[in-house]
Formats: sequence, structure tokens, C-alpha cells
Amino acid sequence: METLTPIMQFGTSRFLQAHADLFISEARLAGQDVGPISVVQSSGDAARAGRLQALAVPFPVKIEGLENGVRVEKTVEVGSIARGLSTSNDWADVRRLFVEEVQIVLSNTGDAGYAPQPEDERQTFDQAMSYPAKLTLLLRARFEAGAVPIQIMPMELISGNGEVLKARVMELAKNDSHAFLDYLATGVTWVNSLVDRIVSQPIEPAGAVAEPYALWAIEDQSGLRVPCIHPAVKVVPALAEIEALKLFVLNLGHTVLADRWLTAGGAATVMVRDLMETPSEREHLQSIYTNEVRPGFAAAGQGAAFDDYVSTTLERFANPFLGHAIADIAQNHAMKVERRIEAFLSFARIQSDTSAKPILEHICARQKGA
Repeated sequence: METLTPIMQFGTSRFLQAHADLFISEARLAGQDVGPISVVQSSGDAARAGRLQALAVPFPVKIEGLENGVRVEKTVEVGSIARGLSTSNDWADVRRLFVEEVQIVLSNTGDAGYAPQPEDERQTFDQAMSYPAKLTLLLRARFEAGAVPIQIMPMELISGNGEVLKARVMELAKNDSHAFLDYLATGVTWVNSLVDRIVSQPIEPAGAVAEPYALWAIEDQSGLRVPCIHPAVKVVPALAEIEALKLFVLNLGHTVLADRWLTAGGAATVMVRDLMETPSEREHLQSIYTNEVRPGFAAAGQGAAFDDYVSTTLERFANPFLGHAIADIAQNHAMKVERRIEAFLSFARIQSDTSAKPILEHICARQKGA
């Protein structure tokens, strides 16, 4: 008898393997009635066909790093995936499962998966369609079959990802019936979430190497169904505070390190962990966090959360296993300065923080003068 899969996941990335797939696997082992998952490759990339087959049997995720100052090295077998399908070869099966079985949809298709395509306006399936267009077809089929409502949980790194995906699907369905549009607006639960875990490398044909830290923050709303109960899964009233911490602590810290490395003409082989082992570099970053960043969060009433997050961030940066090259972080540096440092300065002003921020302001000024 074929296994029922109440969760359908679009995307086969190593991130998902070490994140949602792992959490659901551990929840199942703990006795929770969750999953399993049908994984769908939506890109049609033939090079990943072997990964699809390998995902349907237990695969390893190696957890390596520091957790509360303790070195962690362990391997977890992930067995939450029942089958792997491809939209290019198995569309009929994907459609049937979506209509008949699925209760929750997860996705992490990246920017390429969301990019609008000329084929998106078609009413019948075309592999060249974007992920939102394929999802629109599946939701239309489910609606026409009279199926019960469904929950859509995008995990792409887009602020308000559930709302963004909903808006795109509603746009694609603008010429449909009022009944279908009402179903999309009220019969589908669109969930905003934020995910965070550094997954440093793949294990072939399936599996990954990841840090101990992991977060799946899910914004609460009426009718929300949590995919599983797990220490890394947090239901929160709103994502704004967590998004600010991630962007203006972890991401800003990376950009500060990259700016200092670029200015000094550092070697391409330098890793984040190397800088954390250099007292002067670590102290420089900590000084910026304490003297220039913390006042903004304190003014927002988030001082305690900031302190906890900085401690965790510095531990993540010091991960002795993680090969995170500063040269990679330094790519698109001007854009990152704007989105992380300039945006933080604006955030601080909005919070009525008037304290001096000479180093952060100097980084922004130098980029504008470049």
C-alpha cells in the first residue's frame, strides 16, 4: 500500500535536508504523527535526478560546530521523505497527491524558482513555468476537486514570504472565478516564516553538513498548523524582531568583517573562523556590536534579545568546522552595505537612537564615495 504523504515539499536543496526534513524526521522518531514528505523537484534539472532517488531512503546529516561552548560532532539519519518526484517527469502524480493527500506545502526554490516566466500565463502545465505558476495550477485543481483547504509555507529568504507568494498566485489567477479567488484568499492559509541554519556542504548523493544552530520561526495566525514540534521550530506573534536581529546582527557582522578584510587587502583563503581566532578582529566586531548596534536595539526594547543573539552569533562565527570564506561574503559588498548597515542606521533613527556610530557611518560613506 502506498504511503500517504500529508506534506509536499518543493525543493531538494541541502538546506531543506538539514532543516525541515531533519526536524520532521526527529519528530516522527519521537512519536509525533507528522509527515512523511513527498519531495518535488520543480526545476527539472536532470543532474539532480540521482538526488531525488537518494532522498527517499534515510540519508545522513552531519552536525558540526559549537553549542553553548561545547564542541558538537554527530551524524543524524533523516528518514522523513517517502518519495521523490519531478514536475518535469511526474506532473500527473504531483497533481494527484496535491489534490488528494497534501495538507501542508513547503518550498525553498530560490530566486530562480520565483522569477516570472512567459509561460506563467498558460492554463495548462509547462515545465518552463515558475514555481508560483505551477502552484497556481495545483491549487486550481484542488479547488475544482472540492478538496479541503490547505496550508502553504514558503521558506525562501524573502521578507513576508507567505504574503509575497499569495500576492503572486492571486495575480496569476486574476482572470479566474470569484469563487476560486475567494478560495485562495480565505481557504488557503499562507504562512510567513524565517529560516536560519548554515549548511556548509552537501553529502552525495543526499545529505548535508550543517552547524548545530537552527531556527524555523513561524508567524502565528488563525488556523495555523505547525508541521512538527521541535526545539528549532518557534511560533512567534510576529517575525519583525527576529528578522531585525538576523539582518542587523548576523548579516551586518558578516559585512563588517568583509569590509575590514577588503580594506586591508586580505588573503582569499581567510575564513570567518580565522578572524574569530584573531583577538584584534574579534574585539573590533564586539566593540561595534556593543557601542554602535546595541543602542538601536535597546531603544526598540530588544536589549536582552540582542545580547543573547550576539552571544550565539559569535559562537556560530567561531565554528571550527565551517569553511565560510570572507571572500564569498564580500561578493556584492556595496549592496550588502546598503541593505545591512545603511538599513540598520535607518532602523536606529526610527527607534530614536541618537548615539554615535562612527565606524558604521564611515563604512557607508566610503561605499558611497567609491
